[in-house]
Amino acid sequence: MYRLDHTLNAVSHPARRAMLARLAEGSARVTEIAAPFEMSLNAVSKHLKVLEAAGLIEREKRGRDHILALRAGPLRQVSAWVHEYERFWTERLDRLEAHFRQKRKENP
Repeated sequence: MYRLDHTLNAVSHPARRAMLARLAEGSARVTEIAAPFEMSLNAVSKHLKVLEAAGLIEREKRGRDHILALRAGPLRQVSAWVHEYERFWTERLDRLEAHFRQKRKENP
């Protein structure tokens, strides 16, 4: 659960989700990740460190450049955790559907 907490915290911010979406397209330099955001490079760097601490990205130094790549493995834990609740919601929605079917039969 500890790792799941870190992953959920990391993806809770829209800027970090946008950064992950960008990295899903392929590796990129930090400056490329920062370009679309109206925030300082320092702020972007802090967001990237949160993603890195959660194991969602990996960093490789090439000379002066830091190249980032997506590591989607931790997102599998999130998917598995959410999937556990799928049965709960399916059952609830099935009951709701049955309720409305019954109401339509009673009031044609």
